[in-house]
Amino acid sequence: MGFGGISVWQLLIVLVIIILLFGTKKLRSLGGDLGSAIKNFKQSMQEGEQTAEADKEKSLNDDSVSQDKTTEKDTHSS
Repeated sequence: MGFGGISVWQLLIVLVIIILLFGTKKLRSLGGDLGSAIKNFKQSMQEGEQTAEADKEKSLNDDSVSQDKTTEKDTHSS
C-alpha cells in the first residue's frame, strides 16, 4: 500500500506514461519553471514580512513621538 491506496507500482506506471507523453526535456523545463516560481514566491514573502516589520516599527515610533509631544503640551499649559 502506498499513498492513499495507490501502490508504488501504480505510481511508477503513471510516471512512465507521463515521461512517454511529454518527454524528459519538457518535464525538465516544467520542473525548472516550477522551481523558479517557488523561489520567487519565497523571496516575495520574505520581502513582505520585512516591509510589515518596518511599518510596525515605524508606527510604534510615531506613537511614542506623538505621546511625547502630548506630554510636553500638558506640562507647558500647567
